[in-house]
Amino acid sequence: MDVRPYLPADRDACLVVFDSNAPGFFKFHQRRDFEEFLDGQSGPYFVMEHEDAIIGCGGYSIAKEKALARLVWGMVRRDWRRQGLGRFLLLFRLREITKAGGVDVVHLDTPPDSAPFFQSQGFKVARVAKDGYAAGMDRVEMTMKLTVCP
Repeated sequence: MDVRPYLPADRDACLVVFDSNAPGFFKFHQRRDFEEFLDGQSGPYFVMEHEDAIIGCGGYSIAKEKALARLVWGMVRRDWRRQGLGRFLLLFRLREITKAGGVDVVHLDTPPDSAPFFQSQGFKVARVAKDGYAAGMDRVEMTMKLTVCP
């Protein structure tokens, strides 16, 4: 297992990861949003490789003036789920955020089906937006404090 920075040549493989999770964790219309993100992404984004195949991807952005980070577009290929890879990718990104420094809180949004996973990793539900992604697909907004003591 290797995690490395995303390269433009990884675009199609990341779209395969996305497609393996739609429908379910993503709606088909979100694919266009993901394509636009990959084409113009400005923050750190990573791919997870196994035997030269991309099996996951995810990144983050940091708003330094607010001391907060946001996890973005994290996913593992459907046929590789339930093997600890989502947790591995999450912990990798949290470590990278911590190394960047100056971040107190991490935010993310996710479909309700994924919220229990993030809760098990220490995230708390901040709000649920009914139909937040699309009709019939709520958005769960979650946060985690990285710093316990000032």
